[in-house]
Amino acid sequence: MPTLRAVIADDELLLREGVARVLEEAGIEVVARAGDAPDLLRKVRGHRPDVAIIDVRMPPDLTDDGLRAAIEIRREQPEVGVLVFSQHLVERFVTELVGEDARGVGYLLKHRIADLRYFTDAVRTVAQGGTALDPEVVARMFGRRRRTDPLQSLTPREREVLALMAEGLSNQGIAERLTVGSPAVEKHVSSIFSKLDLGRDRAENQRVLAVLALLQRNRGA
Repeated sequence: MPTLRAVIADDELLLREGVARVLEEAGIEVVARAGDAPDLLRKVRGHRPDVAIIDVRMPPDLTDDGLRAAIEIRREQPEVGVLVFSQHLVERFVTELVGEDARGVGYLLKHRIADLRYFTDAVRTVAQGGTALDPEVVARMFGRRRRTDPLQSLTPREREVLALMAEGLSNQGIAERLTVGSPAVEKHVSSIFSKLDLGRDRAENQRVLAVLALLQRNRGA
């Protein structure tokens, strides 16, 4: 399997170099580092990595420059996975980043980087076209309540499974997290697709649509 290639963008030198070291020790090649949004865009265009790991708050404006650069990367180079992280949870950032397609996108809070395995797994998931949303983001989304919310038809266990799907876990990964068998997870996933009326599309597309249903709830709340 080819080595995954990453570009890292953060204006804090120590964090940037720390993330690079973590990735390299995990077997992920860091092909470029950027300290501001314009430099990030230049390097992603030049290197065409598998994934770009981006801080939301970056120069030149130190507001949401990183987020806007990430959205531009997704528009220009949809084959490049984008994993954005921020110091605090801002739900607007998640919905703007994901847009209408949750494939190859992730959003984590910065403290997740300290969990090295979780962080590197999220990088790989996004690089390979999956979705990785911070558990705190998912928890906040599930805290919303709407009268016509189709997610209300899900059982508590199905909600757990969908939340883990949003984190980017495979069926096997979900089974391991919940300490249950794979057949049980497959049954829950099938029930989720049925209750959300996702039709008979390919399984990977159904997973994306299920995650989008979760995100759509947050947009309309």
